[in-house]
Amino acid sequence: MGQVADGVSSANAESSDNAEPGQSSEPASRGLLSRFFGGRSAPDEEERIELPPAPAPVPLGLGNLRRMRVGDVAIPKVEIEAVPVTISRDELVEKFREHGYSRLPVFKETLDTPLGLVHLKDLALEYGFGSGSGRFSLRKLIRPLLYVPPSMPIGVLLQKMQVQRIHMALVIDEYGGVDGLLTLEDLIEQVIGEIEDEHDEADDAYWREEKPGQWIVQARAPVHEFEGEIGMRLADEEAEDEIDSMGGLVFMQLGRVPARGEVVVAENGVEYEVVDADPRRIKRLRVRLPGVAPAE
Repeated sequence: MGQVADGVSSANAESSDNAEPGQSSEPASRGLLSRFFGGRSAPDEEERIELPPAPAPVPLGLGNLRRMRVGDVAIPKVEIEAVPVTISRDELVEKFREHGYSRLPVFKETLDTPLGLVHLKDLALEYGFGSGSGRFSLRKLIRPLLYVPPSMPIGVLLQKMQVQRIHMALVIDEYGGVDGLLTLEDLIEQVIGEIEDEHDEADDAYWREEKPGQWIVQARAPVHEFEGEIGMRLADEEAEDEIDSMGGLVFMQLGRVPARGEVVVAENGVEYEVVDADPRRIKRLRVRLPGVAPAE
């Protein structure tokens, strides 16, 4: 113990003796602390920041009916497409045509005062097929919908929909306002996977060109195949080993699932507009190459 103390004392004395005039002598520990808290140990050393891994997708199966809650599946309020009760017939038809839904919520003044839902079939039977000469009234077409809390298991909601024969529900928060929306199809997809009907893109049609330099692309489309189609590289060399699909490419750039309607601009100038998505995955994208003006 004494030898260690003597060694340290003699080293400190020797260090102070060798110090040149005008140069302060500081203990060696000061340099260590400054490296710890202030500077970098080497000027050319690169700092690496590791991002947390992306959350794993929820597996499908009957267990989700008990495990998942309504709040996990519902479409957020900002993405809900709804119509006011005062809407005209032509505007309502255009709304159905624009979004491709068969049901739309109806509200009085704001979405927080919902009245029910309108079904496309009811509109067609009442005012279509040559019988649309009468005065239009949306109120007589309104059907009831369900109001549920976000904590309800989706299996319980599925039973309520089956018993009451109502295929749409609004999620209501603790203050009585609308917090989200989900349909019977959303619930079933948590068990068996995505359901596609005759209006969805065909399985073998990963993309279609809307106009020169602009495509509608399925999120599951392979990145390398679409790169061959447009003759442009979209993923860098590091990302190519980790990304297989176009949806994964956009997710990788943001680090999260984007909302429907969100536009992501890559470093190479390519724009990715999210045409269809839910809170858990991207479904369709609009890809616009640099120099191509957006559609009106």
